[in-house]
Amino acid sequence: MVDLGNVTALFVPGLRDHVEDHWQTHAACDFPGSVTVEPLRIDGLSRAARIDALDEAIRAIDGDVILVAHSAGCLMVAHWAATRAVDMLLKKVRAALLVTPADVERPLPEGYPKMADLDANGWLPIPRAALPFPTTVVASRNDPLAEYGRVKELAHNWCARLIDAGEVGHLNPAAGFGPWQKANDLIKQLARETP
Repeated sequence: MVDLGNVTALFVPGLRDHVEDHWQTHAACDFPGSVTVEPLRIDGLSRAARIDALDEAIRAIDGDVILVAHSAGCLMVAHWAATRAVDMLLKKVRAALLVTPADVERPLPEGYPKMADLDANGWLPIPRAALPFPTTVVASRNDPLAEYGRVKELAHNWCARLIDAGEVGHLNPAAGFGPWQKANDLIKQLARETP
């Protein structure tokens, strides 16, 4: 168990929501008091509904938050920040860890939502504005959901620190990742580095 002091780790899953053997699920168990954005029962593909769910989760937490997002959850964070530019909730976010953001501006592999569906539900385009809190982006060299160069460009646009994780696929169970200690280390580092 890891104590982050007065900071709460808020886990933001991708479009597939809670996955039992995902690194986010394991990390959430390692941080007492952490919170995970609840899966949506209706309108699961709606960007607006997911932003509202993230908003609600942040609002319910007393004190500061570190956002820990994966895949489309990273895009949810970027969309949330873009739509909350003058909102007091932004001040609660101390930092963000965005791991293997999905590139929804390119066709995704079979089994993932189609671009037309993502567009119809408000996911396109991906926000490119600088994020208003310290951000670390973790990119994979062989992610089937996003080319490394595209994620590097997003990190630059978001004014985020980029970490090259090497060839780790999409950093999910399909790529062989259940527990991922590096996530815990990065969360602790963000909690130490941000005021």
